[in-house]
Amino acid sequence: MSTPETRLAELGLELPKPAAAAANYVPFVISGNQIFIAGQIPFLNGEKLHIGRVGDTLTVEQGQNAAKACALNILAQAKAAVDGDWSRIVRCVKLGGFVNATPAFDQHPTVINGASEIMVAALGDIGRHARFAVGASNLPFGVAVEIDAIFEIR
Repeated sequence: MSTPETRLAELGLELPKPAAAAANYVPFVISGNQIFIAGQIPFLNGEKLHIGRVGDTLTVEQGQNAAKACALNILAQAKAAVDGDWSRIVRCVKLGGFVNATPAFDQHPTVINGASEIMVAALGDIGRHARFAVGASNLPFGVAVEIDAIFEIR
């Protein structure tokens, strides 16, 4: 049986190390049968990536790449939450996506699709989720995208 990491490797991707919290919060909380993953930004293994505003200094495709990086960070946090036991993940329930965009930009769902595609590629059908995608006038550290997540677990 293939794991999310195996499926990602087939796409030339790998999970980063789970990022530590940047302030006074924790990267994830398990409550009952759910994992609530704090907003993840598109830095991978400490490398600052995807800085800028979509519709201004970044294209939609660059925004999608930022969303993909956020999804990889989300999956890294989910793996840490279940101590590496992917069989405990029942499904990705919801993603919440914020796009650092100009006021005239209206393709937020297209940008956040980058993360949705990674969830389905890594998890298969249990990666299909509810979602929101909204614009923001700025995000922490000037990143293009921030995404949080909720997973159901066993």
